[in-house]
Formats: sequence, C-alpha cells, structure tokens
Amino acid sequence: MNNSIVIIGLGQLGRVFAGGFLRAGYSVVPVNRDTDVDIVAARHPEPALVLVAVAEPDLHTVLAALPPQWKTRIGLIQNELLPRDWTQHSISHPTVIPVWFEKKKGSDAKPLIPSPVSGPASETVLAALKAIDIPCREIASSQDLTYELVRKNVYILTTNIAGLRTGGTVGELWRQQRSFAHSVAQEVVQIQDWLTGERNPLERLIEGMEEAIEADPTHLCTGRSAPARLARALQHADEAKLAVPVLRQIQQATR
Repeated sequence: MNNSIVIIGLGQLGRVFAGGFLRAGYSVVPVNRDTDVDIVAARHPEPALVLVAVAEPDLHTVLAALPPQWKTRIGLIQNELLPRDWTQHSISHPTVIPVWFEKKKGSDAKPLIPSPVSGPASETVLAALKAIDIPCREIASSQDLTYELVRKNVYILTTNIAGLRTGGTVGELWRQQRSFAHSVAQEVVQIQDWLTGERNPLERLIEGMEEAIEADPTHLCTGRSAPARLARALQHADEAKLAVPVLRQIQQATR
C-alpha cells in the first residue's frame, strides 16, 4: 500500500487534514503555490490520495494543471462543489468530502455535523478524520453524494446571501426571518437543479440545512465571500434563464 498523501494547498483546512493523515500513520507531501507539481508527481506517481485543498476560486486552475497520473487519485473538499466541477477536467470518480467543520486561525477545528465521505479513498479519509476526532461518515452512492453536495451548497449560499440583507447569525436568521430564508433557499435550489441537471428534493434539503443551523446557531451568516457567492449564483441564474427575484432584490439592496 502506498503510504503517501499529497495535499495541494496548506491553508486552514489543508492543515487539519494533514494532521489527521499524519496521526493515522500516513506521510504527507505538501504542495504550495511555488511547488513544481511535475517534480512532485515524478517522485510520488501513485500516492494514496491527492487532496486538493485550495479555495474555491483556485480549484479549476489547479485541476486543469494536474499531472495525468494523479487524476484517478483526487480528493476534493471545496464549498459550492458539484460533479460538473470535476468531470470537465476528465476526473470521473474522485474522493469527495463535503466538509462540515470549520477551522479558523488560532482555534481548533469546530464540527457542526458529521462530514460525509465518498469515493475510492474513503477509508483513508475516514481514518484520518477519526484520528483527530472529527465526526465523519461514509456514503456509497453517487445519488447520495449529489444530495450531500447540494445540501452543503444550500446551507452556505442561503445563509451567506440572506445574511447580506439581515446580518446576524444563522440561528437568528432561521428564528426571526424564516420565511425570507426559505424564499432564498428555494431560489438557490432552482439554481442547483440547473447545475446538476436534476430535480433536487427541496424540503429534504431545507431540513438538512436546518440541522446544520441548529448544530451551530451562533455561526455568522456572512463573511468576506458572501458578495462573490451572490454574484456567482446570479451568473448561473442568468445562464439558466431563471428569474430568482429574491436574489436579485438582495443584489439591488446591497449595491
């Protein structure tokens, strides 16, 4: 068995995973912006996993430049991730982890709910997360994976975008502005339907979002990425010819 894990991107989440893999007995090979990836790939052509832990805006640049021998060994953890993001780079079956914990500088990783893990290196990832006491669970089917990815997207996009108008915490949003949050979530799901090419279960997704909200009700709705998430959502809506009037009203109000 190959005992090496390549991690591309050593930000907050990348370092959490690196610690888990080391604790589980794997060796970690870091790849940063100034690292020559081809040299690393020549030295480690068949690692157990190549975890791409860069931020969402950098994902496609990294995937486009991957050495071919790594494409069957990829792991992905980004927010706003869907199957179309890896299939366009000729990656057919990656290991995917919709991450439900956050890591901020100077603090320990904070789980909300168990993070689902899917794909060929699931056992490796599960062992790493369990080694550092991060709750996780395996999912097997592609249908379950799509649901989990969309569920995470609905939580992130709804709370971020609604929070541009309301501010405050996710718990306050859900308790005090539930009808508004539900309207935002409905339009977010419409966009996800178009992006996935299938009808996603609206009420189940909203229940899944509520579970995450209740797990950490003091989590702030918005961060620095919220305006960019709204802009991307509206770009997708325009491409899909979706009306999404609530999202457009939020955009107008925050200009």
